[in-house]
Amino acid sequence: MEHQIHHEEQKEDAKPHVSSTTSKLNWLRASVLGANDGIVSVAGIVAGVAGATDNAQIILTAGMAGLIAGAISMAAGEYVSVSSSRDTERALMKREKYELENDPKGELEELACIYESKGLSHDTAMRVAKELSKKDAYAAHIDVELGIDPDDLTNPWHAAFASAISFTIGAFIPLIAVILSPEPLKIPVTFISVIIALIITGTVSAKVGKAPVLRAVVRVVIGGAIAMVVTYGIGRLFNLSGI
Repeated sequence: MEHQIHHEEQKEDAKPHVSSTTSKLNWLRASVLGANDGIVSVAGIVAGVAGATDNAQIILTAGMAGLIAGAISMAAGEYVSVSSSRDTERALMKREKYELENDPKGELEELACIYESKGLSHDTAMRVAKELSKKDAYAAHIDVELGIDPDDLTNPWHAAFASAISFTIGAFIPLIAVILSPEPLKIPVTFISVIIALIITGTVSAKVGKAPVLRAVVRVVIGGAIAMVVTYGIGRLFNLSGI
């Protein structure tokens, strides 16, 4: 009897633990990607301006403008995206609740069919569906049919804040590098700093997503390098043309 009770407690503890871990991993991955955006975006800006002028104040102003605009843009985009996603989830949950209240038998059959499609026999699938529905039909349906945890919906304000912060942290790397470096070394030091930062973010992102590390790192490094080379080249063209 004690073993059974202990087993039930373990099952109850496992569900929020798994949900919480998944949520934390998603937040970490989003933060890394936000930092990566900040690194590449501002690196491109400061490299382009540094190619056109040696004036540190102008480079700093352009970099800060890019940082602020990028952070606000990221936050606004994340807020809109998460809000739209949460509105959709709530609408689906509301519809599921309505269907359960008005057609419980049909919903039970639907739940059993889902488990049957996963490999259970018809009788076993129906038994599982009945047991889950008896405990909490609404929770069972939105979990299996919709893949939604009503207690773990993403807060759009939290997402916006996290996105802005991660972008800002990433953006400061090329900005500080180009401002603090001596004149002849501004571009080389900034380039090296950005490459190192992208290697770190690419590695972390790959490990969080359980993807091949080398492929992820090469992808982000090449993207960042191309952005800096292209913008610096354009800046040099403006510099040489005297515009």
